[in-house]
Amino acid sequence: MNAFHYAFKIKDIVSTRQFYVDILGCDEGRSTENWIDFDFFGHQLSGHVSNDFPALDYCGKVDGVNVPIPHFGCLLTMTQFEDLQQKFETHQIKFIVKPQTRYAGQAGEQRTMFVFDFSGNPLEFKAFSDESQVFAK
Repeated sequence: MNAFHYAFKIKDIVSTRQFYVDILGCDEGRSTENWIDFDFFGHQLSGHVSNDFPALDYCGKVDGVNVPIPHFGCLLTMTQFEDLQQKFETHQIKFIVKPQTRYAGQAGEQRTMFVFDFSGNPLEFKAFSDESQVFAK
């Protein structure tokens, strides 16, 4: 699979580093006083300092749950998902959507959870019961 690059807005470098390095365990790449790169589960994230954050829209309704749009995240293994859930709970990170099973008993069954990073960006992490069903219909 090819890695993706995603650039997004952050409030500051210090709290962003704390969330992505100290809590998520991402390796830090290059940075300046205005931006910072991370290895986000094998993908390149670039956080750019901004004071202009648009309001979120909870227009995404997935399996009966309203989710914030836009959001980004990562597909994890079940073990990674459980480990990350534990990290969030240990660091008292509030869940936007608590860890739950989506599409139970159906094609594409998955565990999912949403959190905000320290800049207010919503992130979704999910793990499929059967990784071959990521794109199942």
